[in-house]
Parts: sequence; structure tokens; C-alpha cells
Amino acid sequence: MWVVRLTDKQLEVVRAVLRSEEHLGPALQGALEALDLARWDDLPEAELPWDEVMSAARKQGISEADVIWDLAGRRKKAQRAAAAAKAPRKARQQKRAA
Repeated sequence: MWVVRLTDKQLEVVRAVLRSEEHLGPALQGALEALDLARWDDLPEAELPWDEVMSAARKQGISEADVIWDLAGRRKKAQRAAAAAKAPRKARQQKRAA
């Protein structure tokens, strides 16, 4: 997968090139749809608790990137745990018995 930033004019030209094709196969049709739907400025800005990240990195003697990696892993574990907690009790009991 490629990620590119285009000016509005560049985006307009790429769309025009794709639309000028006589036959758009599935790949080119998908690319045209993606260009129509995707706008870089529509993406939310990422926000991280940098004070906490820097503090945790200092305390653990690791880099800030490692702290962020750990935070991302914990979030996935927490989501799995929340999903498991919502599962019917009987299903969990059957899973344990297996």
C-alpha cells in the first residue's frame, strides 16, 4: 500500500487521467473510488499523552517509541478482555472446558 499527499491540482489531474481510460478494470475503478473518498485533511490529528509517555520512558529506561508500542499492545489486550467479558457466561465456560 502506498500513501501519498497530493495537492488539489495533482489530485484533479490523477482523477482526469483515470477517467480518460476507455476501460476501468477493478483495480483502476477501486483507485478512482479511493481518490474520491480520501482526503488527507479529513483525518483527525493524532494526540498522545506525551508527558505520560516521556515519564514512563524515563522510569523504564526505554525509548518513547517503545512506550507507545506498549500502549498500543495494551489497548488491544483491553479490547479483547472487554469483548470476552461481554461474551455469554455459558460460552466462556464451554471454552474453558475444551
